[in-house]
Amino acid sequence: MPTLIVNGKKMPVDADPDTPLLWVLRDHLDMTGTKYGCGMALCGACTVHVNGQATRSCSTPLRSVAGKRITTIEAIGQTKEGKAVQDAWVANDVPQCGYCQSGQIMSAAALLSTVKRPTDAEIDEAMGGNVCRCGTYNRIRLAVKQASRTLK
Repeated sequence: MPTLIVNGKKMPVDADPDTPLLWVLRDHLDMTGTKYGCGMALCGACTVHVNGQATRSCSTPLRSVAGKRITTIEAIGQTKEGKAVQDAWVANDVPQCGYCQSGQIMSAAALLSTVKRPTDAEIDEAMGGNVCRCGTYNRIRLAVKQASRTLK
């Protein structure tokens, strides 16, 4: 039985090692903030952090993350980058329907953990794998910039 480290807690999981991390989080651990979008790692709705890196959980098998640090949207606000991003999202009224937003926030927080003052091009590159069907891309970029300014 693999043990995951999710949001700082060790969690044994009784699932097939080939099960996508997304379904382990949602169906076994009741963490439903991470969303299913396309199932092919193309839309970004399922983004989580694995050892600090933005990772598409729909295509990440359980066997590849055993013993690694997994952070989900449920705990991203506990990091300085995640808190800054969440605050900026609210201040800039980013979500429209909101479905993609957990993945968007996870990608933005991962970017800001490595690039403190990203350019538009860096933001676009980091966020490029996240689809927003409502088209709030300008507000997303604005919020990422605002979050970067609040980080010390």
